[in-house]
Amino acid sequence: MVAYTCIEHSVKDTISRIIDTCKRENPCDAEIRYDEPMSAHTTFKAGGPADCWVRPTGEGFPAFAASLLQAACAADIPVFILGGGANIVVADRGIRGIVLDTGAWAGEMGNKPVMGMSFRSGTALDDAAEIAAAQGLSGLEFVAGMPGSIGGAVWMNARCYEREIADVLLETEIIEFGTGPCTAAGSRQQRIPVNRAEFGYKRSPFQGQNALILSAVFCLVSGDEHTIRGEMEAHRRDRESKGHFRFPSAGSAFKNNRDFGKPSGQIIDELGLKGLRIGGAQVAPFHGNIIINTGNAAASDIRSLADEVAAQVKAATGFTLEPEILFIGDWYP
Repeated sequence: MVAYTCIEHSVKDTISRIIDTCKRENPCDAEIRYDEPMSAHTTFKAGGPADCWVRPTGEGFPAFAASLLQAACAADIPVFILGGGANIVVADRGIRGIVLDTGAWAGEMGNKPVMGMSFRSGTALDDAAEIAAAQGLSGLEFVAGMPGSIGGAVWMNARCYEREIADVLLETEIIEFGTGPCTAAGSRQQRIPVNRAEFGYKRSPFQGQNALILSAVFCLVSGDEHTIRGEMEAHRRDRESKGHFRFPSAGSAFKNNRDFGKPSGQIIDELGLKGLRIGGAQVAPFHGNIIINTGNAAASDIRSLADEVAAQVKAATGFTLEPEILFIGDWYP
């Protein structure tokens, strides 16, 4: 039995006042739900409720979001910024405070750079690749079929097929908040040129900041649309053949480490851990580095299984696997 934590009335009242004030001062359409199950907003399809889930829409998004972030900070209300929900597991007890869902802040920006493209942070990665391909621009083929959003991919420097976001990133537009006095006017919107020395394997400078990624500019090159689409389809077929979409999951459960001499999935496979199961969570029978929700997994099942796999790998090899999955929310009483 999963014990969910419901929002206290006093906290709900505070959050409601914050949102009402921000909407009045910075008009913006927004979908707002209290005690919203995060299982509906993550690719794992597991996890408890958010105290408040907010999904702003329209051109008023930046001003509303900046105001919301600072007002919440001033009231000591935590805010979690949600992208595509593709790399997280929210605790069964849920997540406290406000979840700011960027999914409706999507599409190509109007300020089109020369030989490049600018996307809003909520844009699905596969959609971004499609938009670029339609304009004969190459560089984003490697994210075709990858779950998640532009903002999330920049935040974690998403990587696959020997390419990473930092390879094509030119500039990131962010709202920085909570760095000084937490007043509604205290946030800063700024453009950050890429410094590739600040990026690494599944690492970006934004992971250490209180920042909302608003948009990203990518350096793309002119190419043949047929060739571009051919590479995109090859990547999609490869992801499908590896079983990425057969069950709810977050893709790779653990990061790879070159010092181990082989991928994490191969290590897990060689130890006979494929198929290992705790509750409704299972190491995929078809891929050692994917943990799947077989249909009724609690978030605690997923985390316990990840911990068990890491413990068995450590005992057998001495290697310490680093989770790629982010465990978010109220995990412990």
